[in-house]
Amino acid sequence: MASLDSSFLIDLLRRDPRAVVHLDRLEASRELRFITPPAAAEVMVGAHVLGGRSLRVAGELVGSLQWLEFDQEACRLAGRIGAELIDRGEPLGAGDLLIAAISLRHGQRLITRNRGFARVPGLQVESY
Repeated sequence: MASLDSSFLIDLLRRDPRAVVHLDRLEASRELRFITPPAAAEVMVGAHVLGGRSLRVAGELVGSLQWLEFDQEACRLAGRIGAELIDRGEPLGAGDLLIAAISLRHGQRLITRNRGFARVPGLQVESY
């Protein structure tokens, strides 16, 4: 199962060939695709800035995915991961920290082009 990061979804909306090919592979494998609430919010912020057709298309894309719950366990996990990364001098932004913790909590690998996620212990990251 795959959690789709906002970078991947934004690249899909921009029709980045690498993201499109990766999505084709996911669809061919019939793998379930998920989104975290913070990733959805990041996509929708950009869509609202652009407005019009972009807002409609982004809303449809986000709405087509299954949502991963941000529960108490994911919150505790975010706290632990965030503290570990700060201790190592490698902090992660709040949105990315939540995306990582929620994905990890639900046993999802994260599809992203954001290399910062590789610093998260235990998170399986897949690039495209």
